[in-house]
Amino acid sequence: MKHQVSPGRPQPVYALKAGNLDVSRETLKESMDIDGASTEVEEPPSAEVLEEVFGDRALRAVQYHDMLASRGVEWGLLGPRETGRLWSRHILNSTAVQSLIPADASVVDVGSGAGLPGIPLALARPDLRITLLDSLLRRVRFLEMAVDELGLSDQVCVVRARAEESTGRYDIVLSRAVAPLWRLIDWCEPLMGGALVAIKGESAESEVDEAAETMAQRHLTAQVIQVVDQASNNSSTVVVVTRV
Repeated sequence: MKHQVSPGRPQPVYALKAGNLDVSRETLKESMDIDGASTEVEEPPSAEVLEEVFGDRALRAVQYHDMLASRGVEWGLLGPRETGRLWSRHILNSTAVQSLIPADASVVDVGSGAGLPGIPLALARPDLRITLLDSLLRRVRFLEMAVDELGLSDQVCVVRARAEESTGRYDIVLSRAVAPLWRLIDWCEPLMGGALVAIKGESAESEVDEAAETMAQRHLTAQVIQVVDQASNNSSTVVVVTRV
């Protein structure tokens, strides 16, 4: 069953101003145009949108954006062509799922990579306790650097391990673009204290069908949900897997 919530769309703006920040669209384009690889630059979200999503951590969200656009690309964690659409495709796409996560929950971001969706969620939801899980040393070092520079060390921890090697148990197991659903369930079901929330795209329905046998064996059920962030109007298609 598929659900959708679609609030009104905020008007785009050409400048981002928050506190002492004033970044024009042209300046943002220059900073994103790495070796001419990025030919499209989206409109940055307004200060009002950033403050509604991230509260008093809005400037840290901008800092994380800049970190992805520079070192994230340099370290090979993101392709250069992604730098022009980091807000909508990656950062706000990650925070759109926060309505599915209960207050004060423990969350593990499996295959966190550059910290998506775990770091945007941590910035938007200070109540969450988040573990960023990844097996690749280069990614883990980037995550540790990001958590330290963003001042999230009291809320976020970084663990180098594969999901199937982890012995923790979490209220929410979160993943984004990691593996097909059937394989993700195989890796992550032992970690599930509550639900598995997998951010997917157009393949969500077909992946649920492909995972039907795996879910039946483990007494799990899945629901495809379209979530829309009320502030930014960014949406994500997610599969929520729970125990029967």
